[in-house]
Amino acid sequence: MDHASAQDWLDRYLAAWKSYDADDIAALFSENVCYRFYPYAEWVEGRDEVVASWLAGDTDAQGSTRDEPGTYDGSYAPVAVDGDVVVATGTTTYTASPGGRVTEVFDNCFVMRFDDDRRCRQFTEYYTKRPAPD
Repeated sequence: MDHASAQDWLDRYLAAWKSYDADDIAALFSENVCYRFYPYAEWVEGRDEVVASWLAGDTDAQGSTRDEPGTYDGSYAPVAVDGDVVVATGTTTYTASPGGRVTEVFDNCFVMRFDDDRRCRQFTEYYTKRPAPD
């Protein structure tokens, strides 16, 4: 991986999240990917399982909940690339309604490992919620 390829992957990651298109999500990950929504979560193992976890409307703590269209956005960039390992940081912003007031902002760090086809084979997200402004 290089910085340009890592940025391309992150841009496609954001687009897949916004579209919730199963094929776009699947294209990001290797067949045997191990994915964690946070560092102490159990691994979601396998591309099909990762796609299912993204698309679930109501999941347990190991998965995610599907966000309402137009109420979220993100911006992520690679900060370190070392062979097949990429570390990226960025922010995720949620609004009360499409175009509405910002309700939550998270700072994110993604630690990823890629295969030779530039598909993510291991993904862990670290995040922290910013305090509400005074």
